[in-house]
Amino acid sequence: MNIKPICLSAVFALSAAFCFAKDDVKIGADIPWTTYEAEKMKTTGTVLGPQYGPFLVETESSGQQCVKLTAKGQYAEFKATAAANSIVIRFSLPDNEKGEGTRTSLGIYVNGKQVQVQKINSYYSWLYGNYPFSNEPKDGKPRNFYDETRIMNIAIAKGDMIRVKRDDASGDNAEYCILDFVDLENVAAPIPAPENSVSVTDKSATGFDANENFTEALLRCLTIAVEKGKIVYIPAGTYKLTREINVPEKVTIQGAGMWHTLIVGDEKLYPDNSSNRVRFRGNGSNIHLADFALLGKLNYRDDSEPNDGIGGSFGENSTITRIWIEHTKAGIWVENSKGLVVDGCRLRNTVADGINFCVGMAESSMKNCTARGTGDDCFAMWPATWLRQTYKPGKNVITHCTAQLPFLANGAAIYGGESNKIEYCSFIDINPGSAILLSSTFPTAEPALNINNHFSGTTVVENCSVKTSGGYDHGWQWRAAVQICLDKRAISGIALNNVTIDDSFSDGLSIITVEDYGVVVELSNATFTNVKIGKYGIGAKDRHGLWIAEKSRGSVTLKDCVISETKNDSKNFAIK
Repeated sequence: MNIKPICLSAVFALSAAFCFAKDDVKIGADIPWTTYEAEKMKTTGTVLGPQYGPFLVETESSGQQCVKLTAKGQYAEFKATAAANSIVIRFSLPDNEKGEGTRTSLGIYVNGKQVQVQKINSYYSWLYGNYPFSNEPKDGKPRNFYDETRIMNIAIAKGDMIRVKRDDASGDNAEYCILDFVDLENVAAPIPAPENSVSVTDKSATGFDANENFTEALLRCLTIAVEKGKIVYIPAGTYKLTREINVPEKVTIQGAGMWHTLIVGDEKLYPDNSSNRVRFRGNGSNIHLADFALLGKLNYRDDSEPNDGIGGSFGENSTITRIWIEHTKAGIWVENSKGLVVDGCRLRNTVADGINFCVGMAESSMKNCTARGTGDDCFAMWPATWLRQTYKPGKNVITHCTAQLPFLANGAAIYGGESNKIEYCSFIDINPGSAILLSSTFPTAEPALNINNHFSGTTVVENCSVKTSGGYDHGWQWRAAVQICLDKRAISGIALNNVTIDDSFSDGLSIITVEDYGVVVELSNATFTNVKIGKYGIGAKDRHGLWIAEKSRGSVTLKDCVISETKNDSKNFAIK
């Protein structure tokens, strides 16, 4: 049946309703950079978009628009609104017929003067076919069009004119270059060595004499840290890591800053052994990692291989702080940790999840983190059972985080566990799925071990903002911007409070049920309070503000909601 708009009032009240009661509380992560959208710049290129369908570069773009530079000499330029010394450019180059990528050069100009020539390539872009995808263009269904390049030590004053231009350079073979946006940031000076620390580059202590033996020097440094209770310090520089690092308990690894201490993979080692990639694995409690970057060399997805990035168990009372992770499989995939705090991290251009709290995660938090261009959920909680769990999973929180532009899956997803929470988060341009997904799709129980990690307690989503989300998921077709998905198992105890949803590609909010294996499941104890759903269906026809799918069973209670339109297609579901 069709239901008239809920809590209708004057048009001005609808726009006003998109403010939270606590106006002084910030939504999303602290963003120290300023983003300049290419389509808003002065350009001699061509503005593309907006478009909202699958397998389109426009849809994967911020705001579903971008600028295409075809001829050499074409540019896009803008005026800096604040001082900066670093640049990130999000770009897309075409692939070649073999899936090996193409390359070109971008000239960076400040007030008409060239200050940098940046070589870029599409080696880490372009995946094809069905999940988990391939690097073969013949498989069609392209995705992952974009990559990013970082540039340091460029002096930019407020009011300077910045131009990004396709310059002539030897070896260029790209037919075009697409610009999505440019980030400008004023990066602080390197963090000095803390007291009671030993530096990896201290030759007398670690034997470090060149970048090629950094891995061995780091391992010696970790031994010193354990024996003498010292902090491991990695000063500013670029260091090649040639094998995974197991971090012992009660060890701190401190870098000079995520822009200054860069730990990179050796691409020659990547095809041979996944343990030779950029990976830090926790092995105990009271581990603290801070202020460096892990820059991998991975351009494909193979779920039979372990994740690189940061993984393992961090026991109790550990922290992962201000780490930049890029071009790895997952960014941070951890298990069996209690009280772990992941704070201020940047997850960029991974081929799987940004952060996943997996087996046995309890009372842990992701806070003030940003995820962009991930190849699976930006932030996820999945209380799986493929390892023996140390802690009963639950009471974890994703707070003050910002998710943008994954090329697969969702902004934040919870797949079970007790009383987990998503709060004060911002979700923008989640084009291949839901901004927020609460789902019972993945396995969360092991009867032989008497483990049941299904949804329990109350799962809370509150004080969150969702815009331009709810796109086409290759396995599920159109997902709503916010979705509750009952798949094989019931879900009980959900509270959505103070959530705004606007400019949804398809439905604003949906409740769907998958009745496979002859299992009948229902939603119970669900309440939506002060949920505001504005414009929807901007990319797909015949969608709804709130949609209850035909097979859904159960009920939901709405309180003080402003929903522009509701459609209940189930005779077995009640809206109270």
